[in-house]
Amino acid sequence: MTWLTALLAMVFGILRSRTSLQIENLALRHQLGVYRRTRRRPHIRARDRFFWAWLSRVWQGWREALVIVKPETVIAWRRRRFCQHWARLSRSGKPGRPAITREARDLIRRMSLTNPLWGAPRIVGELAKIGIDLPKSTVAK
Repeated sequence: MTWLTALLAMVFGILRSRTSLQIENLALRHQLGVYRRTRRRPHIRARDRFFWAWLSRVWQGWREALVIVKPETVIAWRRRRFCQHWARLSRSGKPGRPAITREARDLIRRMSLTNPLWGAPRIVGELAKIGIDLPKSTVAK
């Protein structure tokens, strides 16, 4: 039975593309490297997770070559990395609206005091004429 399995593997290997065989060889060698550097249980490092997440994106047969972890684990790594990426992007900068410059606040107050009949919509319109774009709710405050 093992001879038949080996023969079938050889036939399928001949029919597959060279790139696919090289990628499979790379994946298997990587797993051997992980096994060699650990004692009992394979210790998966961050770069190993990154490698398998990348490999799952670029190679169709990654599930068949994966031995050290379950394919679902690699998919979970990818999802977690995706969430971390977007969390980091959304954290950049200060939360909330950007602050209004001191000059714009002083100008709004001066316009409001000199023209008591003007409401927030009129002041917003006048500010827009001179190139200061602010929402009505900000001017109303």
